[in-house]
Amino acid sequence: MSDCLFCKIIAGEIPSTKVYEDEFVYAFKDINPLAPVHILVVPKTHIASAAEITAENSAYVAHIFEAAAKIAKEQGIAEDGYRVATNIGENGCQSVKHLHFHILGGRKLNETMG
Repeated sequence: MSDCLFCKIIAGEIPSTKVYEDEFVYAFKDINPLAPVHILVVPKTHIASAAEITAENSAYVAHIFEAAAKIAKEQGIAEDGYRVATNIGENGCQSVKHLHFHILGGRKLNETMG
């Protein structure tokens, strides 16, 4: 999608601090981190949100979670724990309309989710 921020990041049109990449996903540091480790993992194909996951594209989500486990180990947060979260739509505070998962860790996280 030509006007999508994350599609432009994946294409290299907008700079990012890449932490992981393979043929299906791209992961980079969040520019406004909410924890010492805050990484976004996005599929390389445009899916607007988790509400748009179908049988045809659900393999991307499975692969994102495989990548998240690798990233957590590489970032040194796997042993103590971390959070993987996604936001959906306006009320869910989704700011970029491209499916993305936040990996948050590096400290004890708040137990409430809103």
